[in-house]
Amino acid sequence: MNFIEILKETVAGEMLITFFLSMVPVLELRGAIPIGVGLGLSPHTAMLVSVIGNMIPVPFIILFARRVFAWLRRNFPKVNGVITALENKAHLKGQTVKRYKYLGLCIFVAIPLPGTGAWTGALIATVLDMSLRKALPSVLLGVLVAGSIITGLTYGFTSLLF
Repeated sequence: MNFIEILKETVAGEMLITFFLSMVPVLELRGAIPIGVGLGLSPHTAMLVSVIGNMIPVPFIILFARRVFAWLRRNFPKVNGVITALENKAHLKGQTVKRYKYLGLCIFVAIPLPGTGAWTGALIATVLDMSLRKALPSVLLGVLVAGSIITGLTYGFTSLLF
């Protein structure tokens, strides 16, 4: 029996799997909520655990992404193209956000489509020089909206109300 199978045998283990999956870029809570429900968590628990896990990396991205990128460019010049591509992607996606500032950031993160989410939102906040104090609530609200949408789609909106 492997470690994942052991974790799936308890609610705490199911929560840990869901929590860590929600921290993974691209997957984030859009993948973690359905997986958590599939493991046996209630939709509300899967959403709560996923929102918390999805938000853990956000302040670190906003505070340290520029420094990490500069360090990588200095010490590993071959990754310069990848970093430039990430920055360009954030600039491109950030044009709409730039117009509406923090509301735009919230809406961008809230849209549950590939290429949006907390990780990209935090990177956009970094590229647009948004302060952590103002960007973090916008990203959190966007994550809560996206989590609600995904939970509703996963379990059925009417099932959540009754």
